[in-house]
Amino acid sequence: MNGQGELDVLATSLEAIDDCWNRIGVHGDKSCPLLVEHIHCRNCDVYAAAATRLLDRYALAQDAHVQQEVEAQVQVRAGRSLLLFRLGEEWMALATRCLVEVAPLQPVHSLPHQRSRVLKGVANVRGALVPCLSLADLLGLELTNAAATSARVMPRMLIVAANGGSVVVQVDEVDGIHAVDPQRLNSEAASESRFTEAVLQWRGRSVRVLNEEHVLSAVNRSLS
Repeated sequence: MNGQGELDVLATSLEAIDDCWNRIGVHGDKSCPLLVEHIHCRNCDVYAAAATRLLDRYALAQDAHVQQEVEAQVQVRAGRSLLLFRLGEEWMALATRCLVEVAPLQPVHSLPHQRSRVLKGVANVRGALVPCLSLADLLGLELTNAAATSARVMPRMLIVAANGGSVVVQVDEVDGIHAVDPQRLNSEAASESRFTEAVLQWRGRSVRVLNEEHVLSAVNRSLS
């Protein structure tokens, strides 16, 4: 495409600029009085000024478009850092900023005169006794036990950072920590439970993404 054609494309694709070369210039009715002096529109200062304005606007538009693409790519690469785990047959995800550590399973020691379904007892975590909560009871879930599909699948304890100190919850399997594109989180598919923020389709699984604020609030209430 020659310079004249490129300028025409820019003039039509960006904010309107008087393309006099197409109205009264060489591509119009040739009534422009400046044609006598310049012979062709590309020799005219008006045409040159319009070209400069259009090219400047095009460059700005391109820069903005590139910046938007870069920001989108950074967001996707960063994503939301989620730990995916299984309770019974149900897969869940929790923001990693709520977690202190994923630890091996430890014995849970029951507490005398303890009647709470949520508080199961205490576990020894590096020499400290930490409250152990039932995440299923905390979320009000009725879970079905799922048979392990591999000898490598081992229960784990998640050490969660609560306001009053760390607590541990036992899970049946940990898939790992993943950076998830927020656009993959379907909030419309979330259940009526206030603990569910969204649903994520992940490697053939339907994963319930937990609302971290509501989960931590329930943890704090269970310890009060």
